[in-house]
Amino acid sequence: MIAGRYELLEELDHGGMGHVWRGYDSVLDRPVAVKRIRPQAVTSPQLADELAKRFRREARITARIQHPGVPQVYDAVLDDTHEHLFLVMELVDGVPLSAYVDPARPLPVSWAVAVAAQVATVLSHAHEIPVIHRDLKPGNVLVARDGTVKVLDFGIAAILRTDATKLTATGSPIGTSQYMAPEQVRGARVTPQTDLYALGCVLHELLAGRVLFHADSELALMYQHVTEDPTPLRQLRPEVPGALEELVLHLLRKTPEARPADVQEVYERLRPFLPQAGQEPAPGESGPAGTPDPTGLFRHPYAPRSRPRPTAAPTPPGEPAPGPVPVPADLKVHIKEAYAHSDALLEEERFAQAAEVLSEIIEPAARALGTENGQVLELRTQRAAIRLLGGDYRAALPEFTALADAYGRIAGPTSERARACRAQAARCRAELGQVTEALTALESVLAVVRAVDSNVSEEAIELRRDIGMLLLGKGRAADALVVLEPLHADLNVVYGPADELTAEVAEALALIRLDLDGSTG
Repeated sequence: MIAGRYELLEELDHGGMGHVWRGYDSVLDRPVAVKRIRPQAVTSPQLADELAKRFRREARITARIQHPGVPQVYDAVLDDTHEHLFLVMELVDGVPLSAYVDPARPLPVSWAVAVAAQVATVLSHAHEIPVIHRDLKPGNVLVARDGTVKVLDFGIAAILRTDATKLTATGSPIGTSQYMAPEQVRGARVTPQTDLYALGCVLHELLAGRVLFHADSELALMYQHVTEDPTPLRQLRPEVPGALEELVLHLLRKTPEARPADVQEVYERLRPFLPQAGQEPAPGESGPAGTPDPTGLFRHPYAPRSRPRPTAAPTPPGEPAPGPVPVPADLKVHIKEAYAHSDALLEEERFAQAAEVLSEIIEPAARALGTENGQVLELRTQRAAIRLLGGDYRAALPEFTALADAYGRIAGPTSERARACRAQAARCRAELGQVTEALTALESVLAVVRAVDSNVSEEAIELRRDIGMLLLGKGRAADALVVLEPLHADLNVVYGPADELTAEVAEALALIRLDLDGSTG
């Protein structure tokens, strides 16, 4: 019995991250799946508390994915020894995608494409939030009995921080290097395009009947992902359509921005190879015996979430407030109460509610005081910061952009507030996969900071670190080295070698040098 309510009945599966059990929730009288994970380095109550907080944040973001292809996570329990995390999830009766892979009999094209297209529909909802899976692989994909593809373990890689660079005591990387994008191998920022690379690995494996790369060691395998070109599918299986081979190669490009723009584009390019509504399977178009048919949902129309329409531009902050409105005598009290309420919710990491509390006071305050009043701008800045903390980058981006313009008009475009909002907007862009625009913006802000302050101010150091890591994520290792080497020297002087940021940059530099040595060798 776990947490006094979950009974473990039968072990269903086990793997590198843990064991999955069929369980029973005695409180709600329902079957559940319980995944028992042994997190690395949870050796104290303090680290256990950090893990629990990280889980709550990631689980709340993941909970926003409203799609039948995403099993719900109901609960998380850390045991008294701090050695195991139990994730309680929706129980899915299905077959893992790994059971579909057979070197002697590659899947019918329609089956492989149907799986990839259904995964794309799930990712389209996740990336809109945005939530990045980080560990997409056949073992994390189930095909339910009705043919619905279920993508498991959203958020678990983020909760456990499973990066290829985080090695266990035995020197083995945590995670699944067979499906890791080059930017993950380098330990750089992940974006929605990271999931697209993994999807390319999975689709290649389904069509070819074998994994993308094969090596004798994990390290060699990771370097293949970084440096080697994949074998085109038609060299392995000539009957694969040329356009499908081209899509897989596009998904497997080494740099994130060289891959398809988004998962909706991937779906559109898969669609010509899906069965049409009402179309019956052709002779020989059956998949592995005893496995559910993932093409069924397309023979009965099924589509992903459509692309969001561009939202209307926000009202320019300089426009006059609509009509004279009497200023409430107690407005100052209401603003103070809103901050207190929002701060309390923020302490509990209830980000969406904390932002909503501020939204309720911002509109009346703007009507009474003006849209560019200092108190109104402070409220909006706090709301944008909360959205950024909560992972709602799509909502935070236009707010920070508008605030940067407002502070620029009031205090000048090089003012500290304007710079900070421009930098935060750039960080939102980076999280949304707009890495080139983010780099340009951060470099522009850094130039201003160097001119008006110092190259080793706290603001400059943070900008330099972000720029270096983004360059690394784009595969520009040499450029990242140029940025991070002098930064590391400055950090040793300003903060000392034991500082967490100094150590983080040192680790990135070690990876870059290893990468460059491997590329030239």
